[in-house]
Amino acid sequence: MFTSIIKATINFFYTNPSGSILNRFSKDMGVVDTIMPKLLIDAVEQLVEKLRELKQQIKKFDNILNHNTSACYMYIALNTTFGFWLDLFCCVYLALVTANCFWSEDINKGDIGLIITQAIGLTTMFQWGIKQWSEFENEMTSVERIAEYIGIESEKDENAKETWPRSNDIQFKSVTLKYKKDIPAALNNLSFVVAPKEKIGIVGRTGAGKTSIISALFRLVRFEGCILIGGVDINKVPLQTMRSKISIIPQDPVLFSGSVRENLDPFNQFEDAKLWSILDELDLKNFVSNLPAGLGSQILEKGSNLSVGQRQLFCLARALLRGNKILVLDEVTANVDLRTDSLIQLAIKTKLVDCTVLIIAHRLHTIMNCDKVLVMGAGRILEYDHPHRLLANENGALHNLVLKTGHCMTNHLKKVAEQVN
Repeated sequence: MFTSIIKATINFFYTNPSGSILNRFSKDMGVVDTIMPKLLIDAVEQLVEKLRELKQQIKKFDNILNHNTSACYMYIALNTTFGFWLDLFCCVYLALVTANCFWSEDINKGDIGLIITQAIGLTTMFQWGIKQWSEFENEMTSVERIAEYIGIESEKDENAKETWPRSNDIQFKSVTLKYKKDIPAALNNLSFVVAPKEKIGIVGRTGAGKTSIISALFRLVRFEGCILIGGVDINKVPLQTMRSKISIIPQDPVLFSGSVRENLDPFNQFEDAKLWSILDELDLKNFVSNLPAGLGSQILEKGSNLSVGQRQLFCLARALLRGNKILVLDEVTANVDLRTDSLIQLAIKTKLVDCTVLIIAHRLHTIMNCDKVLVMGAGRILEYDHPHRLLANENGALHNLVLKTGHCMTNHLKKVAEQVN
């Protein structure tokens, strides 16, 4: 390039400013000399890695394909062998019938023809019947697979009083939960008590066991130990009854294709005035009023025509309508804006005063107003106390989590916890 510039005509320097020429020698040459080789090396490394993975996948696919085709070839070979022996048996039968006709002196020629014709027809029917029965036996594997699913163990329902729960306290007693037998326990001998009307924040790193507490509470997975709600073991409460008495707002809001009214009140249990009242409390009244049909306006599947915050508030409105005394919030503020976050926090303070609330928190500031904070780690309880007392322990697990948010946020969270205390 330098040689070309030196030998260029004077007209080139008139039409190209010196800055552009210097840019070629500085930036462009730097890109070619430093950045492009690195990008090329990275691309080649990725290509080689993917080719190696592809080779392994091809080998794995060949093994699976060989296993499948070997079974297919075996099936074809067995069918062919079965057909051969069946044909041989029929030929022997026809030979014996024909020989018997010729050995018998009392049978005339017309009868011999009739006997042989009927014998051939009989063997044809026999072959067809045997082959159909064999095919029926082969297809019975589908029936066996269906019967296997029909016979799987169902969730047990036992009788319980309709007045349950009389109080909204929760007790975990030596709860151990495993999703599979050959993996470590997600909850390991967990024991704690939640008093009636308490607001409990649950925090911890990913995989600490926060969501597993919900799985145990809703009996999604079998567990050892017991969980008492209102002094009654939840395993002795009918599953449908037990789950209907606990409201949950998941991180990903669940909305259905239907009207606003159907999403808030699927079983048509409440008056419109009650629905409007709840919407007003969550600052959704104006939004719904401005919709073309109000409560009759359509919500698309999964609430795709609503924002994330609005979907979360609709789920909270549905939970408030249910009026359950136990509410679980599964990281509901993780993906919402600050305005929606503040509305949810206000609803917890004002509308859920008499409820027991379990809050699985992603943002630490959402649990500083809680009565207690449960810090989880590797399926065990690391700390369980008021957030102010936990933050006072500089070597504590919650204090270490708060420090990672930064100096300013740490001071702010400590002040909030101290004010609540």
